[in-house]
Amino acid sequence: MSVDRPLAQELIRSKRDGRALSPAEVRAFATGLADGSWSDAQAGAMAMAVLLRGMDEAEMVALTQAFADSGRRLDWSCAHLPGPVLDKHSTGGVGDKVSLMLAPIVAACGGVVPMISGRGLGHTGGTLDKLASWPGYRLTPDRATLERVLREVGCAIVGASQEFAPADKRLYAIRDVTATVESLPLIVASILSKKLAAGLQGLVLDVKVGNGAFCRGFGEAQALAEALVRVSRGAGLPARALVTDMNQVLGRHAGNALEVREAIEFLTAHSREPRLLAVTLALASELLHLGGIADSAVDGEKRAREALASGRAAEAFERMVAGLGGPSNVLAAGTHGLPQAPVTRSLLAPFDGHVAAVDTRVLGLVVLELGGGRRRAEDSIDPRVGLADVLPPGQLVHRGQPLLTVHAASEVDAEAALARLGALVTVEAPSESQPVEPGPVVCAVVG
Repeated sequence: MSVDRPLAQELIRSKRDGRALSPAEVRAFATGLADGSWSDAQAGAMAMAVLLRGMDEAEMVALTQAFADSGRRLDWSCAHLPGPVLDKHSTGGVGDKVSLMLAPIVAACGGVVPMISGRGLGHTGGTLDKLASWPGYRLTPDRATLERVLREVGCAIVGASQEFAPADKRLYAIRDVTATVESLPLIVASILSKKLAAGLQGLVLDVKVGNGAFCRGFGEAQALAEALVRVSRGAGLPARALVTDMNQVLGRHAGNALEVREAIEFLTAHSREPRLLAVTLALASELLHLGGIADSAVDGEKRAREALASGRAAEAFERMVAGLGGPSNVLAAGTHGLPQAPVTRSLLAPFDGHVAAVDTRVLGLVVLELGGGRRRAEDSIDPRVGLADVLPPGQLVHRGQPLLTVHAASEVDAEAALARLGALVTVEAPSESQPVEPGPVVCAVVG
């Protein structure tokens, strides 16, 4: 350790006692994480101090920049890309496949989207796991391939390099075992540091709220959205955030190959679930405006709708998949090119009525238990399994009508899932209560 670098225990004591850390002190913390000079115990102690004492905006900006600078930063200045470099981040939800449509929509409108995505962990799915449903799709292409696809297509959904924000990568694992995951400053720095490292010129953030989201209350989600926008701008990255509803599955399906199928149906105009369409267009319109492609969010939505209607977005998606090693005919192949579960069983309505409110997080956990998610980072995933055609709360149904369909690897798994779902997804008779009226899917725009 350099004699000029502050001692770890002194920095921990300062934050424990409520003092704001200087940019140099914050950088010393990030450097200690990245080079291993801080022990796991010291890193956990600092994380707890930050959880309890918080950080002001200047500290969060410094931490975000320090995490980004702890590893590799992408520089697109010599890549000769055809438009502004833009991206989106979601805090995660059940059935959230928006990235699969958003990236090609923005590309079709003239943006360039090097979308650095992650794998799922827990009850929320990961974009990379969805794309891994196709054999051959390169989740971590070499730089030359990535630049070629971005120049030729305008979008590439890929995984983060191990060289991105290594300080955050180490702290993320420590937070998971020290009960400090909920720290707002650490959440903000973790999300934004990787986006800064990606060399973006604009970022839109989708902060989920509801019983299927990390933020269950609107106030909590609003605070996170505001912090993300302020810190991103403070670090030099223009950003805007939307708070969107996650009190029900987004779209109709939850499960990796099933969500890819829904994305293809969405792009080809075969089927577009209204809430999924609303979130996708809202995020696309804000990102196009942020990147200077559209004069306003209203103009951005018009351009996004045109990209969908003309088929340009669908074409961009197909070319992206092919350019990254996947099948060359995903639009024509549709479901035939995706792995399919050998067992499907439907949960049927026991009588006429309406679907009662359900715990969306538990639906996500059912997908995980079927094999479609991870409890630990090293777990493998079965892309075939999940829940299809999930009816939303408030939906009127008739006796014998499917409420959802389980896609499982075995009869035993299907029966176990149906037994759990039977107690979770319930139908109420018209005389028992009034159907739930769904609220707006876009709850607020920040920035």
